[in-house]
Amino acid sequence: MPGIDECLLDVMRLPGARGAAVVDWTSGLALGTIGESPNGDHEATAAETAEVARMAAEQPAFAIGLPDPPAAGEPAAPPVEDVIVTTHAGYHILRFVETDFDSSVFLHLWLDRAEGNLALARIRLGEMAERLVLA
Repeated sequence: MPGIDECLLDVMRLPGARGAAVVDWTSGLALGTIGESPNGDHEATAAETAEVARMAAEQPAFAIGLPDPPAAGEPAAPPVEDVIVTTHAGYHILRFVETDFDSSVFLHLWLDRAEGNLALARIRLGEMAERLVLA
């Protein structure tokens, strides 16, 4: 079971990966980063992507059709699996990570549009999020 550093190294092996981060969406802090940042500043990018993740995760419209809420004392997972933002040059995939504590973490992958494969990246990012161990 990989930790943050190992997970980020695996993410960067995806075709077209330009940069990645593990971010806490409640605080906007990057817990780990690798590669390039779209605006040249990993911390600013973490804060900006956390805002997008928070807006998606907290919207009641995305919670429709979810199973019953967790039992008392269990953390509630965000209603969203991932958020994909497309630009002319690339894709940004924000994949929520379910944790034993508060599930407020996501993986952010910046993928080059010409070299990357969005479907493959989304599948692999989901697999990595399931294996990620946060200590």
